[in-house]
Amino acid sequence: MSDEKQTQGAPKAKPKKPKIPRQAMPEQDPHVRAKNFDSVTLGYADEQALTEASRCIQCKKPLCVQGCPVSIDIPGFIKAIKEKDYAKAVQVIKETNLLPAVCGRVCPQEEQCEQKCILGKKQEPVAIGRLERFVADYEAAHGEAPLPELPPKTGKKIAVVGAGPGGLTVAGDLIRKGHDVTVFEALHKAGGVLIYGIPEFRLPKAIVEREVDYLQKLGVVFKMNHVIGKIRTIYQLMKEDGFDAVFIGSGAGLPWFMDIPGENLNGVFSANEYLTRNNLMKAFDFPNYDTPIKRFKNVAVIGGGNVAMDSVRTALRLGADNAYIVYRRGREEMPARTEEIEHAEHEGVQFKNLTAPVRILGNEDGWVTGLECLKMELGEPDASGRRRPIPIEGSEFVLDMDAVIIAIGTSANPLIGQTTPDLKLTRRGYIEVENETTCRTSKNGVFAGGDIVTGAATVILAMGAGRNAANAIQEYLETGEWWTPNGDGEK
Repeated sequence: MSDEKQTQGAPKAKPKKPKIPRQAMPEQDPHVRAKNFDSVTLGYADEQALTEASRCIQCKKPLCVQGCPVSIDIPGFIKAIKEKDYAKAVQVIKETNLLPAVCGRVCPQEEQCEQKCILGKKQEPVAIGRLERFVADYEAAHGEAPLPELPPKTGKKIAVVGAGPGGLTVAGDLIRKGHDVTVFEALHKAGGVLIYGIPEFRLPKAIVEREVDYLQKLGVVFKMNHVIGKIRTIYQLMKEDGFDAVFIGSGAGLPWFMDIPGENLNGVFSANEYLTRNNLMKAFDFPNYDTPIKRFKNVAVIGGGNVAMDSVRTALRLGADNAYIVYRRGREEMPARTEEIEHAEHEGVQFKNLTAPVRILGNEDGWVTGLECLKMELGEPDASGRRRPIPIEGSEFVLDMDAVIIAIGTSANPLIGQTTPDLKLTRRGYIEVENETTCRTSKNGVFAGGDIVTGAATVILAMGAGRNAANAIQEYLETGEWWTPNGDGEK
């Protein structure tokens, strides 16, 4: 029998549906945006969001939820988008995440929820973060979210130290359990790193202010310009002011320096100072805001993380002719998000990889004139898993500079530890907790979470710590049970 006859009458295979590509995020033109502080990314239109949502296969066991530090019902909110019920999508997200407009813009979804997406095994994962932002932006464009009905007051008082993402999450969770919550913030605006660290072009401050305003309407009290450890100690909050529990979410805002010659010259900044002056104090909008900052022409940013990218892209927008990233490893080893690196490249940032600064040069007036560097090569991986940079002897060279911004990391401010002697710290100065689920410290009734425990991390991880802490505080208020570092529980 011929092959032709064998195939006669066989059912024809159904044509495969064409794969729907992941929907690109509209952006400002790089040459335009490099000169303004408006949002780089513009968000999905309805049609793009519906197309992207249609890519979700609604897994029975959604691994994406496991990848989310606050366990958002990701298939649930995407299903609501498919059905064009955007209000329901908002509701689903806000059951576990009070800051979707923030997370949709700045969280590293590619390392968390999207990394777990089943679709990503054979094609690009669903753009979960972009859909989350779409939903949050829809809510903002269609009026205020309705306030949830709150339970009767319990009479319990909670103090939250720090109005960053962890502190805001704790406050939102506990106010909805009927407790009175007061947030103490050292700066004059709430938001923590969201307001002082992340530039306007990545996260508009109006979004953060909207979320803070929502918490205030729920009844959360914010006390600005309150440096806990100076104005009040943790002991005073509990013994004199009558707070039943305290959550410390003060972050890790103490900048590291390199300890190289010339770091005391004019024109040398920590990334913290540089970004705070521009983001929180709006130095970029001088003279409308009276926080001037010199417009430098040749700026080197030392580091390869997201903070380094924020700093160098800010320098460009402030008028730098040349803005450099100076990083001692290669591009593949950079800890910054790929998207942020690519945005910087498109905007004209110049990358000096495999380059290590050894000295900052200055003139007789004390101003920066250059950065002396060494070329590096990569050796075997070190403890971080990245290949270790090794200096190449005799490879010294000088980059002409008039400003150097150091963005190599931060640690915990020691103030709270110094004024709370019975609060156990790690050898690196972070607050020690029982574990990251209970968030209980060595001091009865005091909890901690976020960067003050883990070191600098992401917004969503700080929010996850806040969620864990709120649950642990609720359990403590109900039972009075505590722990001691030797493992014995107590009441």
